[in-house]
Amino acid sequence: MEVMLENIIAYGFVILLLASILGFYLWKNSKKSLEIQEKIEKAKEFGFHEPVSLHPVVNLDMCIGSGACITACPEKDILGIVNGRAYPINASRCVGHGACFDACPVHAISLCIGTEKRGVDLPHVSPEFETDIPGVFIAGELGGMGLIKNGVEQGKQAVDNIVKKIKRSSNADFDLVIVGAGPAGISASLAAKKHNLKFVTLEQDSFGGTVFNFPRNKIVMTSPMDLPLYGKVKFTEISKSELLQLWREVLDTNNISIQDQEKVEEISRHKDYFEISTGKASYKSNTVLLAIGRRGSPRKLGVPGEEKEKVYYRLLEPELIHNLNILVVGGGDSAIETAMLLKDEANDVTISYRSDSFSRLKQKNLEKITIAMNDGEIKVLFNSNIIEIFDDKVVLEVTDSDRHLEIQNNLVYIFAGGELPTKFLEKIGIKITTKYGEAVLKH
Repeated sequence: MEVMLENIIAYGFVILLLASILGFYLWKNSKKSLEIQEKIEKAKEFGFHEPVSLHPVVNLDMCIGSGACITACPEKDILGIVNGRAYPINASRCVGHGACFDACPVHAISLCIGTEKRGVDLPHVSPEFETDIPGVFIAGELGGMGLIKNGVEQGKQAVDNIVKKIKRSSNADFDLVIVGAGPAGISASLAAKKHNLKFVTLEQDSFGGTVFNFPRNKIVMTSPMDLPLYGKVKFTEISKSELLQLWREVLDTNNISIQDQEKVEEISRHKDYFEISTGKASYKSNTVLLAIGRRGSPRKLGVPGEEKEKVYYRLLEPELIHNLNILVVGGGDSAIETAMLLKDEANDVTISYRSDSFSRLKQKNLEKITIAMNDGEIKVLFNSNIIEIFDDKVVLEVTDSDRHLEIQNNLVYIFAGGELPTKFLEKIGIKITTKYGEAVLKH
């Protein structure tokens, strides 16, 4: 009897202990869920909850709440666990790493572009990166996948598929013409060399494409990448100059040259080959890979005075600019990074942004600009638009107060995004469709 009583007490103690542990676990998870829910509500209040580009969508019926997606994400507070399921928090800050997609143990995450309310124009591209024009392929940002790592991976994969599909014509001088020498174009060039293709790479601007136009010290990577003919690039952070030097060394080692300052003006399809015309030459090729990015040409504001020499659309050498009154227009990462670099060179910097808050910044940039604003190092005019640009000043309209504001000014930097080269693509015959929350990658 005593033994039975002792066993009952022992079992009761174990049950009580287990119940206490379970209760603590549930309380902790409930508390954490409330914290995440508060973050979601705050993100909605400040406009960070709505995605602006590529972003994760969680299948709640499949999600097991492992948290692997959150651990894998290089950014902060993009996803969070609420009641055992992953939910988006600051979806507008997602920059499309895709780490959450790869990390999910039950494949409950898809990477989508656009939302039900806001569409994104994209060319039609198959899983093999081929457009609706057989023989014309697209890789990188133009197809909806931003980030350097994504561009590098897609450039390599696109060439792998081209090798499988290529139909050679006796009329063609090349197996492949690569248009664009950014991350996707450089990776594609290395992959083409690896497969012993006869190819040429054309770049309308400078080697490096969009990366070349980043502010000089900008960190342009947050995760490693696999570069053809080189292997794993293990840097988790690398500057623009270091990345361009690495690419140049790999290309030189493999005797690959990029023909920059040569803009493709027309791509025409013949019976069994493509003719790619530039301002300098004409190339006949079996296939074409477009790796030109989404921006095309910088989007202009269309205001009086925008044609003045004091107006720029990119920043290359901030260290040469000192003690000037500078207006930066825009609320994206490029605008903020430009403003921060110019501020560090003893310039008086003002940011004009048409919205009432910064809703699509990387976490580090948001933290930096918030500190700079609070310390009075950078002035930010929310809900404002340029009305006219003069030689010595700029006139802005502040929409929430219905007033005009004049500020002294020496330089204007405009970061209003870029225009998708729709006419160029449609002239080739590539179909453009608007994506409303459609999956770009799904298991």
